[in-house]
Amino acid sequence: MTTISRTETDPRRGRKPPASLPTAPDRNCPLCPRLASYRDSVRAREPTWFNSPVPSFGDANAALLIVGLAPGVQGANRTGRPFTGDFAGDLLYATLLEYGFAKGVYQARPDDGLKLVDCRISNAVRCVPPQNKPLPVEINTCRQFLSATIAAMPKLRAIVALGRVAHDSMLKVLTLRAAEAPFGHGAIHQAGALKLYDSYHCSRYNTNTRVLTPEMFRSVFAKVRADLDS
Repeated sequence: MTTISRTETDPRRGRKPPASLPTAPDRNCPLCPRLASYRDSVRAREPTWFNSPVPSFGDANAALLIVGLAPGVQGANRTGRPFTGDFAGDLLYATLLEYGFAKGVYQARPDDGLKLVDCRISNAVRCVPPQNKPLPVEINTCRQFLSATIAAMPKLRAIVALGRVAHDSMLKVLTLRAAEAPFGHGAIHQAGALKLYDSYHCSRYNTNTRVLTPEMFRSVFAKVRADLDS
């Protein structure tokens, strides 16, 4: 069931952060030593891969921002484009194409010509973490880039958080209290002029275990599409 939490009563909350920080880390970002070490080890093993902090994909003037967890080692870390090259991208990009947030053909590579339409994709953590599990300190450290990305999107109206980690990081960016904006698939939280939509992450594990079905995933983007078009 869709629930809506509202926070308009406090004008200080739900504001975009000021656009004063870089929106992407340096190629050799040293801020998270564990992630930097892992990145270097993958570079040594697979020197032809992207193996750097993965930048956001899509126009900064988009109305929709999708926030994932972190690059997958053989997905975005390999290809250099969010959700490209692994199962999560198959479901995400098929859904974006269905609801008009993308055009072209997704072929799981960054040169496939796929274009996003009024949509941008980023991650709570920009570097690939071991076992796809960033530590809390790494999520906190990388949040400055997520905040700056949001601040640099002047037409942003909707954010889809894929999974609890992305949701929790977005609450901190938007200064929403967790008790007032609990994570739940299909939940919608008002943050000033922005709406935060929650979805379970479109990972292979979640879809294989039926925690998330394609129909459940599409329902989130159907609601976003309807709200943006209204």
